Amino acid sequence: MRSLSSTRFAIFGAALIAISYGLARFAFGLFVPQIRTALDLSPYVIGIIGALPLISFLFATAIAPLATDYLGARYAAVLSGAFGVGGLGLISQAPNAWLLGAGVFACGICTGLMMPALTAAMQALVKRSMHGRVSSVMNAGTSIGVIVAVPTVLFLADAWRLAYLSFTVLAVLGVIGAWFILPSVARIVPANAAPPAPLRELPWSRLCRLTLFAYVMGFVSSAYWIFAPDLVANLGKLSPATTGWLWLAVGVAGLGGAVVADLADRNNPPITQALMLMMLAASLALLAASPSQPLLATFSALVFGLAYMSLTGLYLMTGIRLLPGRLSVGPVLPFMAVSLGQATGSPVVGGLVNAFGYADAFAMFAALGILVSILSPFYPGAIAQSDDEEAEEEAREETGLQAAYDSQLQNSEGEPLEDPAADEAKTPTAHS
Repeated sequence: MRSLSSTRFAIFGAALIAISYGLARFAFGLFVPQIRTALDLSPYVIGIIGALPLISFLFATAIAPLATDYLGARYAAVLSGAFGVGGLGLISQAPNAWLLGAGVFACGICTGLMMPALTAAMQALVKRSMHGRVSSVMNAGTSIGVIVAVPTVLFLADAWRLAYLSFTVLAVLGVIGAWFILPSVARIVPANAAPPAPLRELPWSRLCRLTLFAYVMGFVSSAYWIFAPDLVANLGKLSPATTGWLWLAVGVAGLGGAVVADLADRNNPPITQALMLMMLAASLALLAASPSQPLLATFSALVFGLAYMSLTGLYLMTGIRLLPGRLSVGPVLPFMAVSLGQATGSPVVGGLVNAFGYADAFAMFAALGILVSILSPFYPGAIAQSDDEEAEEEAREETGLQAAYDSQLQNSEGEPLEDPAADEAKTPTAHS
């Protein structure tokens, strides 16, 4: 295993996330127009297939902590990559809906296993004072993967099988890199860290509200991730190559999501939740209203990418903060809720497209997003107000992704664990 600096580990982690999230999961919608034509699939069948990787993602995420603790970061990441290689390769050769579904299902397992494996590796290789920055860089890999998928549509408009074959090759390279670079250690916890609070003492009301908001966001966003390129290709009569610009815009705008989420946590999370969910809903409405206008369609993708990545970043910080001490639950709980929303939303939007058409289906989902954004004052992220200006200023300073990671481990007094002490007490469990 090569020793990596924090920067190099962050870049390598972003590359693996780009493959497992950007290519294996979110690139699918980009090729829906070509796949539908080649395999003669209805929107409802595409909706069902689009839900499969989200269902397998939930399953993989649920067992990922146990798999990572048992296998170690290296072997968990290799296993994730192996599912990615198999899924992407199967999609590239799929002759019918059944094998296509099997391929995307395997890709969902790849996605669900990768981030927990990288998080365990991060805890072994990177000081906790750098976890926020490294995590932000790795999370940007989703947008990078989406961007990487774009040239295959621009230059291989009708060659989706060749595109997925190229993704398979990248996944193979990722597996090789994970084998030689990642450490074979399990998730580590400093010896002087206090145990997590018992279940009965968890903030269940706030956790339920976070889960519901994340679920609805995933439900609404499923329309765009699965059917946006198909909408502009069929309703707007734009060429398949043109749809590539949508995903390029989503990826580029998504890179700014981490910054927006961090600023949101420093100001007023409920207001940002409302604004971003409203923007996400507006992107659906704009695309449905102007599918034949390339510039407006691309602008809608910019709005969607920024809103989606900002919301996922905000949910991540909230989940970590609400579940201190639970290293394997706090970061993944909101993502499981988002994926559950997408898994249920995908077949619903497919059925609505069959029944009412693209424009009306997208309008219905946009209306739901706007309605739920009005309820954002209930989002569990408001900064506590205080009459003491100094205390309020201190509360504002203790925000953002790094602050969330700082408070993830606490001492016996309930205070954030000091980083130097934690570093001295780290005792990784090696796996042969």
